[in-house]
Amino acid sequence: MPEGDTVWHTAQQLHAALADHVLIRSDLRVPKYATADLTGRTVLEVIPRGKHLLTRIEGGLTLHSHLGMEGSWRVYAPGERWRGGPGHQIRAILGTTDSTAVGYRLPVLELLRTTHEHRAVGHLGPDLLGPDWDPDLALRNLLRDPARALGEALLDQRNLAGIGNVYKSELCFLLRVTPWLPVGELTDDATAQLPALARKLLEANRDRLSRSTTGHRDQRLYVYGRAPRPCLRCRTSIRSADQGDGSRERPTYWCPTCQRGPTPP
Repeated sequence: MPEGDTVWHTAQQLHAALADHVLIRSDLRVPKYATADLTGRTVLEVIPRGKHLLTRIEGGLTLHSHLGMEGSWRVYAPGERWRGGPGHQIRAILGTTDSTAVGYRLPVLELLRTTHEHRAVGHLGPDLLGPDWDPDLALRNLLRDPARALGEALLDQRNLAGIGNVYKSELCFLLRVTPWLPVGELTDDATAQLPALARKLLEANRDRLSRSTTGHRDQRLYVYGRAPRPCLRCRTSIRSADQGDGSRERPTYWCPTCQRGPTPP
């Protein structure tokens, strides 16, 4: 499941493969940009912004993509077989003489003027893995609606950018509160810990292929995806339920013993 760490890692791969190289192949397989031709242009850089990817290209253009739940970018050497999925799932191809980047199942793909990037990512809060990271601003954003459930507030990319459903559940476990606890009911200690802990988790995983919040190879996550197996701390069965704001429900995991706060009936 792509979250901020996955997007950061993807950006590094794409940047290493494409930056400072001239495109000799360009194929954007979405109707609006089907005739766009980027060949002959040099890729300047690829940067992550929360869960978004910005591929900046010579001539003041930016290819903006988002991985959504199932999207990915893969980089292939010349002659290497593409293995990211069937051809009908390909949404973008960017090729140089040395490598080809292929975007699969991308729910968002658009070509923008670089000066208009704010239209795509300007709404985002501080990026947990970005140069704009501001823990104080992130915390103020989260506390702006004290009655909102912590899990929902963490997923709102306008508050802070980069947390997805996995880190939402894991952060709440580490803070010892349920994802349904109103943000305003966090203890002072948990409130103070939250921004640094969130950044620590994503930083620790941005270079890993297999995400881990526990530091152990055999049990990589504390609660996410582990229901009804026993909690790694107290051996109580992990529980799961959907959580959302009415527009989209997401599976959420917690330990009923280790975490305090409201839970679904």
